[in-house]
Amino acid sequence: MKLLVASALLPAFLLLWYVYRKDKIEKEPKKMIANLFVAGGLTIISAMVIEVIGMELLEMVLDPEGVAYKLVSNIVIIAGAEEGGKYYILKKKTWDSPEYNYTYDAVVYAVAVSLGFAAFENVLYVIGGGFGVAILRGFTSVPGHAVDSVFMGYYYGLAKKASVNGQVSKEEGYRTKAIVVPVLLHGFYDFFLSMGSGEYLAVFFGFYIITLIAAIRRVNNLSKNDAPLRAETGNGYYYTDEIM
Repeated sequence: MKLLVASALLPAFLLLWYVYRKDKIEKEPKKMIANLFVAGGLTIISAMVIEVIGMELLEMVLDPEGVAYKLVSNIVIIAGAEEGGKYYILKKKTWDSPEYNYTYDAVVYAVAVSLGFAAFENVLYVIGGGFGVAILRGFTSVPGHAVDSVFMGYYYGLAKKASVNGQVSKEEGYRTKAIVVPVLLHGFYDFFLSMGSGEYLAVFFGFYIITLIAAIRRVNNLSKNDAPLRAETGNGYYYTDEIM
């Protein structure tokens, strides 16, 4: 049992380590990252409750075997519940934190929350399915959660920069994207996989590879161009570096 749990947790820890070590200028406190990881994991409870209720209601109006049902269930209910919970924890625990002062911080925080969820979820699946499930999910589902969180962190960082600059409308727009984009990525990932046919499976792998590459490139770019959200000039005025 211990080996099974370890195999379920290892992919999340490795991915978090990869993203964390990319934070080269000012590392985030490990205690903070651990708290975000655990809090993200606990959102699996709220997600399960919302998903059970949502599916029951959806079956009253749509055929469970139809494409419309699979689209709505995967994008609105499952992805909405899971990414919504992650975003809630992310904003509640980091938005006003004094540690949140660099552009790359947003990605580290979002990934920590998301991989906490992925790790807790993975343990449940692996205990029921064994090492085969651990290997499969270690290369698909867990990285998939990380990919979604990179885009959440990207837009969340832009929202924080807009807030620092007093750009209220931009802040609201980026905060909306910080939840909508991950929901769509997550939802279509699940939808393509749920369809079951060879054609949809091919689309799934293409979608997965493209989004994974895009996320890796974004992490590398944000890490390389990391900069303060707000810096003070010699005249005492504040400016925000337009890196992200």
